[in-house]
Amino acid sequence: MGNFKLHTHESNQILLYNQEQAMYAQIRVLEPSIINVKISDQKQIEFPTWTITPGDTELPFEGVSRDNLKPFSSPEYTFSESNETITITTTKLKLDIQKEGFYVTWFQKNAAGVFEQVMTDRKTQSYQHQISPNHPTCHYLERDAEDMYFGLGEKSGVADRHGRRFRMNNIDAMGYNAETTDPLYKHIPFYITYKPSIRQSIGIFYDDYQNSVLDFGKELDNYHGYYRYYETNSDFLDYYVVAGPQIKDVTKRFSWLTGRPAKMPAWAISYSGSTMQYTDLPDSQERLNDFLEQCDHHDINVRSFHLSSGYTSIDGKRYVFNWNYDKFPDPKAFGKHFVDEGVEIVANIKPSLMLNHPLLDEVLAFDGFIKDEHGEPLLIQFWDDEGYYLDFTNPDTINWWKKQVKTKLLDNHINCTWNDNNEFEVWDEKAQVHGFGNGGSFQKYRAIMPLLMVKASREVQLAYNEEENPYVISRSGCAGISKYVQTWTGDNRTSWNTLKFNNKMALGLSLSGVYNFGHDIGGFSGPKPDPELFLRWVQCGVFYPRFSIHSWNDDGSVNEAWMHEEVLEEVKEAMHLHERLNPYIQSLVENAYDHYEPIIRPTFYEFEEDDKTYKDTDDFMLGDKLLVCPIVEEGQTQRQIYLPKNPEGWIDYYTGDVYEGGSTITVDVSLANIPFFVKKGTSLPMYNNALTEIEVQPF
Repeated sequence: MGNFKLHTHESNQILLYNQEQAMYAQIRVLEPSIINVKISDQKQIEFPTWTITPGDTELPFEGVSRDNLKPFSSPEYTFSESNETITITTTKLKLDIQKEGFYVTWFQKNAAGVFEQVMTDRKTQSYQHQISPNHPTCHYLERDAEDMYFGLGEKSGVADRHGRRFRMNNIDAMGYNAETTDPLYKHIPFYITYKPSIRQSIGIFYDDYQNSVLDFGKELDNYHGYYRYYETNSDFLDYYVVAGPQIKDVTKRFSWLTGRPAKMPAWAISYSGSTMQYTDLPDSQERLNDFLEQCDHHDINVRSFHLSSGYTSIDGKRYVFNWNYDKFPDPKAFGKHFVDEGVEIVANIKPSLMLNHPLLDEVLAFDGFIKDEHGEPLLIQFWDDEGYYLDFTNPDTINWWKKQVKTKLLDNHINCTWNDNNEFEVWDEKAQVHGFGNGGSFQKYRAIMPLLMVKASREVQLAYNEEENPYVISRSGCAGISKYVQTWTGDNRTSWNTLKFNNKMALGLSLSGVYNFGHDIGGFSGPKPDPELFLRWVQCGVFYPRFSIHSWNDDGSVNEAWMHEEVLEEVKEAMHLHERLNPYIQSLVENAYDHYEPIIRPTFYEFEEDDKTYKDTDDFMLGDKLLVCPIVEEGQTQRQIYLPKNPEGWIDYYTGDVYEGGSTITVDVSLANIPFFVKKGTSLPMYNNALTEIEVQPF
């Protein structure tokens, strides 16, 4: 395997070189709690990063150098070397490097100030250079049977990933099974290891945008013992270790590392109407105007509407930035009518042009599409036809996109963009991009293409309305996407199982630096939700910062607040609660911006010392004050609830009953509401019942 010898040691960068295998290993001490490791056959990895943008670091479209130290404090540390090892120690972390072959063991300080081992490379081959030059780039780590693994962003199943294998590759997974389907829409190869025996947590992030796999014990090989691994199509390995010791420490530091979460306008928290059916119908504008009248008739507060792509249709197919004037005779008047009613339109836009798109020749003229290996625009499957994906590594494409957003949307009082179908499903391994003048393989850029797309959308929106925080939403994304957008968990399927597991999927996003999101309430695809399921979905969804009822039901029906008369009053009451909670949720959005903390949180995030909070549960925290206990089973009339340990206790929001922390209770359940509890001794900023004034309500 060869010996890694010290090559250079300058400032906070230590470079090792294995002459036998012509391999470099670089260690950068960035913060007392963050250390970066790079392994490559190149002395310097030339391919930029788009995700390592600490705090308010400005991100140019062309990315930043992977060796950039400017955003970091570059702290003091100790360095020692023997014939066999190198040891690097900060006030938070210590790593021991075995020079023969390059094996790393990580230590972290416990509460007593003593370093404890928290992570170590697999002793029987950890990296490609130890296995075979023909093996994919990889990182194998030892795995303890008791370890718990959290994160990975938007992934199906329970919060603890132990025992599963996941693929990182953004795809359009419409109708997915929220318990089992993988991959989904987002690419975030970051996870937290929690070691229960020593109550220590540590994170690791792979700064890589290609198709990859993470295995947490699905695989077993007699030669290697228990292990976990990351494997990628990239030709280099670049990972960041983020210290705890608490889970919340890791989460907040990773959020900071990938960029400050964006502030959204306050109205974005309120109910947002949406359905594909309205814009697919020939009388779209009338249906949308009727929606506003129905909201007014039912006394439902609505502040935005997500305009599905049917507004761009030609012969039933979607053509981004094209207005169908049969459906919308006067887009500007339509947009102004909604804005005058206090409702923002969020227009669906897609990064692909169909073969007969009216603007196709414009983009062909400046060579703005992703290409095949011969330099010709790459024809791909997109929806129910073929087309070309826009290349957002081409500055001309970015400028063209901004111009279309301005002239087709913003100039028509359509102030917000819904960046959709932006998974960039290009399956040609030889596909090529402009690469900001450097050319190169599309696959290297795959996961950051949606980030570049939404960055372009956000910039033109911000320039158009400088006094406001722009509202941008995206279905797909990578680590750091929260710098620009609100998001949601994609095109889910109507079922009780989806309701249950969407809440668990939320925890993975929240622990991975993506905080402002929600789910399609009622289910996007599949059957029309029955009254009970629809009501329970609404009652759960009102606790999320994104609250939108959205659908494309198989039978052509529409999910609307008033769709089931028998539960209409209960639905309205839940939606009213969401509006009353708006100031509290807004305070959590601002806290995410200021302090990098999630909005939706697993119970163990707040109560890490309580072992029972690590058990799989349907409950979650909204901020640090509210415990939400959704009803996710059909016909449920009682609910058993574990109230996490806290010295003050808990108050039932509806009954005022006080309960001791650390207790398990059983409560009766009616259709009127779902159980949720407030930490005793806290106060919530809430609108009064008339939604006219904010009051501070003590509990």
